[in-house]
Amino acid sequence: MRLKNKKIPMRRCVGCMESKPKNSLVRIACYEGNLSVDPSGKAKGRGVYLCPNRECMEKARKRRALQRSFEVEISQERLEEIFEELMTYEQKGD
Repeated sequence: MRLKNKKIPMRRCVGCMESKPKNSLVRIACYEGNLSVDPSGKAKGRGVYLCPNRECMEKARKRRALQRSFEVEISQERLEEIFEELMTYEQKGD
């Protein structure tokens, strides 16, 4: 009897544009215009994924990846809050 290989869901990081396993990325959700970091991956709304490292976060910020992906205008203050919260998920040496 053979065991089935469980398929690993892949998602693309908006910073480095590489596809990686979903559980290794941090999700940012946008629901009714409200942005939030979603560590559980189950919040309502559209989600965008980022690698938990500083380089990808900086690339996403420079490219305005969140604004483009969610197609909404995000205030500079709110962006700062989101990226500051994302830094808590940062992994060293990734």
